[in-house]
Amino acid sequence: MNEQIIAVGSKVSLVSQPPYLKTADPMPMLRPPDILQVGDEGIVIDRRPGGYWGVKFAQGTFLMESQYLAVATT
Repeated sequence: MNEQIIAVGSKVSLVSQPPYLKTADPMPMLRPPDILQVGDEGIVIDRRPGGYWGVKFAQGTFLMESQYLAVATT
């Protein structure tokens, strides 16, 4: 299995849509998943407790689990 390593500063892309999106605000809010589309790219800004990554997309910054992300090749 060729697993890519996600790290802070990595460019990542959304490989599947989560059931909802959680904002990375100091008080996170749930948002509908259609804000982001599969293939959207963002930058990992930090690692959060509970296995989440803070990822900055053009549409906003969200907390994402690794299963929804892949390191972008471009």
